[in-house]
Amino acid sequence: MFNQCRPRDAVEQFVGDEYIQHNPGIADGQAPFTNFFERMAGEYPGKKVLLKLVIAEGNLVVLHCHHFWPGNSDYAGIDFFDSTIMKKS
Repeated sequence: MFNQCRPRDAVEQFVGDEYIQHNPGIADGQAPFTNFFERMAGEYPGKKVLLKLVIAEGNLVVLHCHHFWPGNSDYAGIDFFDSTIMKKS
């Protein structure tokens, strides 16, 4: 999604009909997510994300990531996912 700059493909493959976004700068839903991260990929070419730790228990998944931004603005991030609302294969 991040490193290959393909948020639309990631949403089609992994996100169910309902997507709840907890970042107040991004609205809920697939389209706002895709639009935001496609715009980000254009504005910050070279941005990369390194997974540091993945924890999964039951329906919950937690990702601890190191975000590498162009310039000197690296930061750590944590994302929480509930797989009960993830897209089923």
